[in-house]
Amino acid sequence: MVEPASQSRTSQREIFGWAMFDVANSAYTTVVITIVFSAFFVNHLVPEGSDWGNSYWGIAMILSNLAAMILAPFLGTLCDLTGRKKRFLIGNMLLCALATGLLYFVGPGGIYWAIGLIVISNTTWMLSEVFCASFLTDLATPENMGLLSGIGWGVGYLGGLLSLVLVLFGVITASPERDLALYIHQNQQAMLVVAAFFVVVSIPTMLWLRDRPVREPIDTHWRSVWHHTWLRLTHCWQLSQQLPVLLHFFLVFTLYSAGMAIVIKFFGIYVDSELNLSAGEKTGVFLALQLSAFVGAVSFGLLETRIGSKATIFLTLMWWIMGVLSIYFLAPLAQLFGVEESRLFMVSAVVAGAGLGSTQSASRTIVGLLTPQGFSAMMFGFWGLFGRIAAIIGSASFAVVADLVSVQQALLVILAFFVAGAMLVLLLPISQGIRQAREFSN
Repeated sequence: MVEPASQSRTSQREIFGWAMFDVANSAYTTVVITIVFSAFFVNHLVPEGSDWGNSYWGIAMILSNLAAMILAPFLGTLCDLTGRKKRFLIGNMLLCALATGLLYFVGPGGIYWAIGLIVISNTTWMLSEVFCASFLTDLATPENMGLLSGIGWGVGYLGGLLSLVLVLFGVITASPERDLALYIHQNQQAMLVVAAFFVVVSIPTMLWLRDRPVREPIDTHWRSVWHHTWLRLTHCWQLSQQLPVLLHFFLVFTLYSAGMAIVIKFFGIYVDSELNLSAGEKTGVFLALQLSAFVGAVSFGLLETRIGSKATIFLTLMWWIMGVLSIYFLAPLAQLFGVEESRLFMVSAVVAGAGLGSTQSASRTIVGLLTPQGFSAMMFGFWGLFGRIAAIIGSASFAVVADLVSVQQALLVILAFFVAGAMLVLLLPISQGIRQAREFSN
């Protein structure tokens, strides 16, 4: 078991080092998964004439999530047994950066190389996110956990904003219509920039974040770890009896996270395929989205300390629902208000984006509150597991509807996930779940 947070000293420098990892890893998900490379993948790497560009990208997302699902419980158990979360955090960061940098060598038609490298980089990025989240119970108290999580996620969007500015203004300056070869080369160079950004900005994490000691040494041979992992997985029924509120939250989280996964993984593709925006307008939308996500994460994090994590998730999901509806009815709303669709879309994206980080941050807080002491890596591993299931469900459903019907109609898939999640999250007895976690620890 890992030493409880209350018995270990946490410095402001360590909290800063932890938060800087959120800054560092945001470059990957912002530039590679959400905005730049995803659209480049569909429009320039997928073989010309193919009608399954969204599905190819969906395959990469599904495979990487399946890999993370398989590895997360095993590595989470290993971390709980050894207390070496930092080593796995840094190791996965380096692997993600390496695979991202290797995308520099993938050109048009290299679809399978691209899928393979995205699977490796996205898998290791997701695993590093789980390990980063598992430090929350070491660094925070139940009273300030929501605020600390919100600040971490908020400054993470500043990292996404900074990396996006570097890429869109410092690297990708060519237009595909004017100089396609240069545009392709610059997109490849952008992957090197993202890889370097991830490593360099993670230096404070490598220097100042520290592991907590384990109470007693346990055999960590891989067979023993698999045995412990299997025991934990087969004890899900016992876990559901002792921590039913946490289990119910994981199921609700899976629903609304499927909607968020679609937004994160297909936003850039949607903007490129459905909206007739200039390069400058696209850049403005992307930057405004990152800025609104930062403001939303910090603002809702402060609000969360007053109204609680459950109410925060419900409010942010309602926020999401309004944003998605405004994008779905973009054309008639633009006519009604007498404004250009591009301007109204930017407003809608800003509204929806404000809920992105705050929903994820409040979810992370609830997992921390409902997790017994000494089981943080395991429970956040399960959190990652359900998040991966959500991403598979969301990616598959959106990609199929988008390719068979239209990307516009596929927005209804996102809406359905958010509505279901908002309705069910209100039924969760969080206070009861906190008591269950304390009783489980005792």
